[in-house]
Amino acid sequence: MAELLRSLQDSQLVARFQRRCGLYPAREAYVEKYVVKNYFYYYLFRFSAALGQEVFYITFLPFMHWNIDPYLSRRLVMIWVLVMYVGQMAKDILKWPRPSSPPVVKLEKRVVAEYGMPSTHAMAATAIAFTLLISTMDRYQYPFALGLVMAVVFSTLVCVSRIYTGMHTVLDVLGGVLITAVLIILTHPAWTLLDCLDSASPLFPVCVIVVPFFLCYNYPVSDYYSPTRADTTTIVAAGAGVTLGFWINHFFQLVSKPTPSLSVIQNIPPLTTDMLVLGLTKFMVGIVLILLVRQLVQNLSLQVLFSWFKVVTRNKEARRRLEIEVPYKFVTYTSVGICATTFVPMLHRFLGLL
Repeated sequence: MAELLRSLQDSQLVARFQRRCGLYPAREAYVEKYVVKNYFYYYLFRFSAALGQEVFYITFLPFMHWNIDPYLSRRLVMIWVLVMYVGQMAKDILKWPRPSSPPVVKLEKRVVAEYGMPSTHAMAATAIAFTLLISTMDRYQYPFALGLVMAVVFSTLVCVSRIYTGMHTVLDVLGGVLITAVLIILTHPAWTLLDCLDSASPLFPVCVIVVPFFLCYNYPVSDYYSPTRADTTTIVAAGAGVTLGFWINHFFQLVSKPTPSLSVIQNIPPLTTDMLVLGLTKFMVGIVLILLVRQLVQNLSLQVLFSWFKVVTRNKEARRRLEIEVPYKFVTYTSVGICATTFVPMLHRFLGLL
């Protein structure tokens, strides 16, 4: 009987170790059954949660750059990258768990392996909303009260959605908002200086590549695999690519340099059918080119890395190795950032869409 109990305890320890290493599905990975009692709240907060996910940023930020104002898109990308890197790194340093399930029901499964504190969705939504507000109030003519209300509503919807979907506690969300507010306050005096750095020196591209890659490669090591490091590398690499793309545009005089601020505050032009059709056309052309570049560079970089480290091709587990995951993600999304800021506008000009 004692041997049986000892064997059972050993098997439980092994199973627990396997779950922590990602070799065995955790209990939370199984399908949770729930009943939706209020479909209005359900769809409202599921949609609001999507406003803080990748699908929003890979559509909103390029659309902003190609159709509205490249100056604003660059500001948003810089703050977004800073906030997300600090938030993601804080998660793996603090290692605070997400809410227990049960009692809560987690409606998102991809990031369930990540830690909870702080909520990077809340951080990104707050950073995007209030950076856009601060950057436009001296650039465009519109009621400040309206812009403030829109920023508060946007960030609040994303924050509340993280609690509704069971992914974060109230403390996680408040911590994320507070960290973002501190970062915006501390960095705001340097925003104008950062706008001018991309054309300051021919050595600037080296710093743009080396420093972000170093930060990604030396990302805090987690107890078990989670998508945090990969997502952080994707975000930082995209930011490096966007910054490098602006430098290429200025250094080779592909486009005129955007002024840090306008001498005369502009009125927001009315939305017309022709403007909407043109904007959607430019967006679709740009997204298609970005997806093609992303797929091509990803395949090539993986083939090179698999060959270099003598790894079997299409080995999904090998992609999670530090020496493979970080380089291929970094090269892929740096290329995407350069494509979005340099090659897509060139294609728009060639097609007569500017």
